[in-house]
Amino acid sequence: MGDPLKTFFSPALVRRLAGDLAGVHPGFPARAFVARATTGLDRLELLDRGRHIARALAVHLPAPYPDAVDVLIRSLGPEHASDELIGAGMAPFYYLPHTIFVAEHGLDHFEVSMRAQYELTKRFSAESSIRPFIIKYPERTLGQLREWAHDSNPHVRRLVSEGTRLRLPWAARVAWLDEHPDRVLALLELLKDDPASVVRRSVANNLNDLGKVHPALLMRTCESWLVTASSDRRALVEHALRSAVKRGEADALRLLGYGQKASVALDEVRISPRRVAIGGRVAIEFTLCGRSRRTQEMLVDLAVHFIKADGRAAPKVFKLKRVVMPPRGRVAFSTSVSLAVHTTRKPQPGRHMVEVIVNGTSNPVGSFQVVPATGTRKRGSIRR
Repeated sequence: MGDPLKTFFSPALVRRLAGDLAGVHPGFPARAFVARATTGLDRLELLDRGRHIARALAVHLPAPYPDAVDVLIRSLGPEHASDELIGAGMAPFYYLPHTIFVAEHGLDHFEVSMRAQYELTKRFSAESSIRPFIIKYPERTLGQLREWAHDSNPHVRRLVSEGTRLRLPWAARVAWLDEHPDRVLALLELLKDDPASVVRRSVANNLNDLGKVHPALLMRTCESWLVTASSDRRALVEHALRSAVKRGEADALRLLGYGQKASVALDEVRISPRRVAIGGRVAIEFTLCGRSRRTQEMLVDLAVHFIKADGRAAPKVFKLKRVVMPPRGRVAFSTSVSLAVHTTRKPQPGRHMVEVIVNGTSNPVGSFQVVPATGTRKRGSIRR
């Protein structure tokens, strides 16, 4: 197993940061900065390590904030090498302390901080650090974002949609955004046909968040965007509706062409093993049999009702595939579900129900029993 992500912020990285700052500002007290930034670092998790280093920056950078930002900007390395973020790994997180420093110390210096956000987002992402400015200066910040929506750099344009997400991961919620979704949509309108896929994915994620707070507004927006939509825009809308589709919302399925209940039967269902220890896998197989004399379009998903720590069951939907079912046709499916322990999901012992979802309609197909990793693992299968 690889090292935890938090170890990216290591004493070696702190020394590298000190060297970059001293290289553009010879008066920077590199040794004192390293001593302060590394003290207690190993006891902290990823984001807290970034905050810890940012606080050390605040102590040792020049006292006037504009001078500190000038040093930070002059110390920055190359911009993102491509329009995409795939393959960059953890490297851009090097600038997490920089963005935290701006968010925590720059609110009284709007123009200087916007310059810093503009440069940092071309190397990392200022999606979290822009949010305190939306809270304090909503109109002024949205005006800046509207200008950046026309920037030549895709990572700057991505900041416009990513920074205004209503449910941005790892970031505080912004009540003003929840209360003014129309202002967010006005920015997304400028980006819905962006030439960069990294921007369009961000727009889709923003809309997906919107649906969790304002579901009717999401449906109206997607329906209007699908009129004379290009293939890229349609893909954006489909990605934006993914959570609504998982929830089986009829309007979302209708917009994507799967609003009609499928005429099908399930056959040859197999769930194996029937008892699986935490850390193992369960194989699930089934065949869909078309009962109609017409061709049918189907969206097929799988739901597993995972047991939570409090004993309740909550479904997790796994996307399978889209099917064009010929008249009286048959289509076989095969997948597996991991019971490994993750930071976002820790499997619990208990009976886990399984459902096949076709065009939003749930079809229970069986269950499997999860047992503790130290328990007896009995292999077997369920046929239906």
